[in-house]
Amino acid sequence: MAARHWNWFWLGVAAFCAVVAVVFLLRPQEPLKVAQADSPVELIEPQPKLLALTFDDGPRRSTTSKLLEGLDQRGVPATFFLIGKQIEGNEDLIRQMADSGHQIGIHTFDHVELHNLSPADIHRQLDPTRAALRAILGDREFLLRPPYGFLDDTLLQQADSPIILWSVDPEDWHNRDVQREVAHIVSHVQDGDIILMHDIFAESVDAALQVVDQLHQAGYVFVTVDDLLLARNITPKNGEIYRHAYPD
Repeated sequence: MAARHWNWFWLGVAAFCAVVAVVFLLRPQEPLKVAQADSPVELIEPQPKLLALTFDDGPRRSTTSKLLEGLDQRGVPATFFLIGKQIEGNEDLIRQMADSGHQIGIHTFDHVELHNLSPADIHRQLDPTRAALRAILGDREFLLRPPYGFLDDTLLQQADSPIILWSVDPEDWHNRDVQREVAHIVSHVQDGDIILMHDIFAESVDAALQVVDQLHQAGYVFVTVDDLLLARNITPKNGEIYRHAYPD
């Protein structure tokens, strides 16, 4: 008889515990309190790796047109240093360059070496090229790239523009080997480089587009020369030389 009473006792205890558990689970729950920092943590985004892809000696309709199409498909701006005597008849290509966000510079009128020239001879190469481009694009300034990179103090004084050289040169004029050019550029570039190529060679166009695809995958972003310098807090000045924009 005592054992039966003992069983009823434990059944009662179990029932009480069950009721308490149900009440606890069904009561309104207060939201969790998360400790707040005294001040927000500032996340610093790393600077993107930037490159400027530049082309000399154009425009040439057959090759420059294909290059512009390929760059447009990839959303890549470039900088074109044009020869003055090749502007006539290619005005539409030059407008297309500007409308697509590319930067345009000058590469003399006749592709002549500018060092050892008199001031008058320098201006005979630069002024008509500027005038021809302004007739198409309106009043604006144009960067200068001297052919072969040859310059002297007289040119620095007479240039009336910043002078843009380069830090990566695959010598794409040499043997027109697409894979060699691609391998050279991809293996040599670093953040802030200015790449020299020529849009008058079909092989260079193919190489340039392959370079863009490979370096995009490596995390590089292509910008114009002006935007490259601006991103690195460099203000280009007339008569000064710029070969790259390496980060501090």
